[in-house]
Amino acid sequence: MSTPLQQRFRAWIAAPAYPWVTGGALTVGAVAELIAFPGSVTTTIGVLVSAASLMWRRSFPPVAVLTVAAGLLGFAGDVNLYASIMASGLIGCYTLGRNRVLHPALTVAGAALGALCVNLVHINTWSRMDLPVPALWEKGSLSLFAESFLLTVVIFGAVMMGDAVRSREETRNERNLAQAQLIAMERQQAAEAERAAIARELHDIVSHSVSMIAVQAESATYTTPGLPPEARDGFQQIAGTARSSMAELRRLLGVLRTPQGQKDMALTAPQPTLDHIAELVEQHRAVGGEVELRVTGERVSLPAAWELSAYRIIQEALTNARKHAPGARTVVEIGYGADRLLTLRIHDDGPGPGSGPGSGAGHGLTGMRERAALVGGRLSAGAGPDGGFWVEAELPWGTE
Repeated sequence: MSTPLQQRFRAWIAAPAYPWVTGGALTVGAVAELIAFPGSVTTTIGVLVSAASLMWRRSFPPVAVLTVAAGLLGFAGDVNLYASIMASGLIGCYTLGRNRVLHPALTVAGAALGALCVNLVHINTWSRMDLPVPALWEKGSLSLFAESFLLTVVIFGAVMMGDAVRSREETRNERNLAQAQLIAMERQQAAEAERAAIARELHDIVSHSVSMIAVQAESATYTTPGLPPEARDGFQQIAGTARSSMAELRRLLGVLRTPQGQKDMALTAPQPTLDHIAELVEQHRAVGGEVELRVTGERVSLPAAWELSAYRIIQEALTNARKHAPGARTVVEIGYGADRLLTLRIHDDGPGPGSGPGSGAGHGLTGMRERAALVGGRLSAGAGPDGGFWVEAELPWGTE
């Protein structure tokens, strides 16, 4: 584990200003060195270009080719090696390896060739300075190329260090990506396991109870002697509603038990739409509820998500009316606006919201709000101006 000092150092290196600060500082040092030890015009240009170009090494890594080339040119112009050239050249070689501007082998070979050219220029300079320079075919002439050999070794070390850092960072990024994918997979598996557990609970508890309601209501029409026709029709309505609920429950269980990538295949049965509202109203009346359906505007075919959300909102509102205001008169208003806005209003003349579960904090109202928000709409619920309970939703389905 890295220490706080190491973390601060890494953060400083990663800062956007780092190459500008270091490149600028090296350029200032190069200017000071040239003032103290003036060189030829070629050396001066090479030293300054090699140092100044490092300021762009992060935003444009190929500029390091110019850094190394200018450093070799500056060294070729003078037999003395400036410290600024040595520093900028090493940083340039490291940058080439770190960003893999070229393959490391090509980078080292190109720099070695440049070092050999510099060495040949120096050999020619030594001969013109009347220094004892043996001919290339004489004994001991290989020692003349020690300079290029040493430069090649240093260049090789700098390039390989940059390439090693690059490889280590890529390995770390791949490891982090693999860990993130593993965590996402584990979370998906946990979610699927949780959905499977919910499906089992629904199957074992809810579906059993609903199926029993259907069976008992169906059998009551045959086992109860002297049953009036109205009661017989009521039992049949209860059985039909229970069977419809079982069909939707089976579809829900199929979605819960299906893996995430195959959920669309599980929805083989058609989803309810606003065309089924009349049936929903009749079911409400069949169980003793009083409801009036009002539709304004011209019926338009909405996207499936909007149709399903509107149907479920009305269904839940009627369920809440039966649960919390039995016997109350309910009005369902559906408005198709010319401004591509679907409005839903469901209100009753019951006692209105109280302090119990029907006060607006139940799961039903939360689900209705979520369905409205899912299609970009909004929903409000609460006490009506004349009493009772109101649910109002606005579901925009597009723009002109």
